[in-house]
Amino acid sequence: MQAIILAAGYGRRMRPLSDSSHKALLPIGSTTILARIVDGLREIDIDHLTVVTGYRAEDIERYLRERYPQTRLQFVYNARYEETNNIVSLSMGLEQMQLDDDLVLVECDLLFEPGLLGRLLTRDANIALVDHYRTGMDGTVVSVSGGHVQQVFPPHVQGPDFQYADKYKTLNIYRFKRDFCTNTLAPLVKVYADRVDANSYYELVLGMLANVPEQRIAAEVVAGEQWAEVDDPNDLAVARFQFEPDQRAAILDRTFGGQWNFELLDFSFMRNSYFPTEGMLAAMRHALPSLIQRYGSKQDVLNEKLGWFLNRDPRRVQTLHGGTQAFPLLRDIFAGQTIATPVPSFGEYRRFDDTLHYEDSPGIDLGELEHTAEAADVVVVVNPNNPTGTTLPTSEIYALAARHPTKTFLVDESFNGFSTEPSIELALEREPLANVHVLVSLSKALGVPGLRIGYVYSCDEGFIEEVGRRLPIWNMNSIAEYFLELLLKFRPELAASFEQTVRDREQLRDALRSVPGIAEVYPSGGDFLLVRLDAPASAGATLRRALLAGAAIEVKDVSTRIAGDRAHLRIAVRKPAENQLLIDALRDALPTVVEAKHPRKAEKAPG
Repeated sequence: MQAIILAAGYGRRMRPLSDSSHKALLPIGSTTILARIVDGLREIDIDHLTVVTGYRAEDIERYLRERYPQTRLQFVYNARYEETNNIVSLSMGLEQMQLDDDLVLVECDLLFEPGLLGRLLTRDANIALVDHYRTGMDGTVVSVSGGHVQQVFPPHVQGPDFQYADKYKTLNIYRFKRDFCTNTLAPLVKVYADRVDANSYYELVLGMLANVPEQRIAAEVVAGEQWAEVDDPNDLAVARFQFEPDQRAAILDRTFGGQWNFELLDFSFMRNSYFPTEGMLAAMRHALPSLIQRYGSKQDVLNEKLGWFLNRDPRRVQTLHGGTQAFPLLRDIFAGQTIATPVPSFGEYRRFDDTLHYEDSPGIDLGELEHTAEAADVVVVVNPNNPTGTTLPTSEIYALAARHPTKTFLVDESFNGFSTEPSIELALEREPLANVHVLVSLSKALGVPGLRIGYVYSCDEGFIEEVGRRLPIWNMNSIAEYFLELLLKFRPELAASFEQTVRDREQLRDALRSVPGIAEVYPSGGDFLLVRLDAPASAGATLRRALLAGAAIEVKDVSTRIAGDRAHLRIAVRKPAENQLLIDALRDALPTVVEAKHPRKAEKAPG
């Protein structure tokens, strides 16, 4: 077979990266996009390539001639690359190449596993490689019937009501029979490019042929093989995560979120896996066009809507753009005061200036907590605590605050919904204490960390007013506000989601305790578990990298935050099928990691 690679385009969507390099020559690991394409073609014994060039044509030609001196290369220059689309490039290539075999067509912005091209060899036919449509894909999609492409939908026909659920994304990799190319495809794309529209996609022509029985194109659906279309810098970042597995940990450390385009099973960030419901999501999809065109409400209205959901007096709450919004405000409000925090705890509590500490080992000694409170001005209690899962009786926290009315208590209940303890807010509603402030990050418990919803609650009017003065007039976007409104209709479903997560947590704990190399799994009141490995602390980072590289599974290494010299992981609770994938991956990876970090001593010879 022969191949044609379309590489004429300027790559405007790839700017600014394409200003100084052709996008096909951008690096991926130790190679480039173009080299990976050519290497894949060579693996199926194609060494006759026609490359249609335009933008930075000399760079492309020089790169290929230097890297592949033994490959038969032909270059076709499209001088009109800035004003035409890919139909012109394909027409010029087909017109100028000497076609004496079947043809593989590949566009120059694709990354794929080398073995994927082997699917073009599964049958002696015209073939299009397609994949099930997923969020984040763009470009031409097709419908498939009876194993053949039925209709082709280029981007310009995908309107606001276009349905993607039953569609397939073309990989822009095709195999065409020689006779089809010579007698049908080449003449048709030439007529269309020359006389109809030089700025259209060649997929339009393929769409015209889809219902001609003798010209049908078989749809070969890829099944799990990795591939990516790289149109812009975001696509490139996603592709690097896919095709540079050893760099996945570094990529995630840099982004610290933004994972919606990554093929990743995440046990690091916590969220409720059973909420929101499909009904809520359907309502949000329907409302989205209106929501993004309108401002959210001012703070008093947000507090009122949150109060309705919480069954709290809205004068005692301030709605936040996520719980983390509170921390810079609290650092200012508590400036100059000594603050007692648990150790370990999550990052924001480690950023207060003047701090005392009490130990969560895991497990908190109430006597030590009270002793520490006596020496502090502000006492932070995270209940359940992150990352240990330690959960104190709410009644004990309330009693402690009541015994020390001159001390301020900040109680973080972000994970309380997954525990068996009632919220301290209920006790404060019955018998108010002005020295207790409650902070809650709702986003994780509600399963919507991307919406950023949180709040502070207090019976101290002065504190609530002080927080309110520091908030902007529009402190929540309209999408999150609409979600708050929906919550009133779904309280039973939310309660059920907490109960199911608790059941899943206990099942996951039992499963983890059976994995060789895991020394202990601590009880937890949150939607996560703290796990101690039978390995040195450095094994935590090693295991995390191994899980990411081998299975695209992320866990949280908290070894440096837990006292002692053992490795510790924090593992979020997901649904049972996903939890089982983690268990299987741990069984595969842990023995190697533990052995490497803690090799057995060689046995002495007898005698």
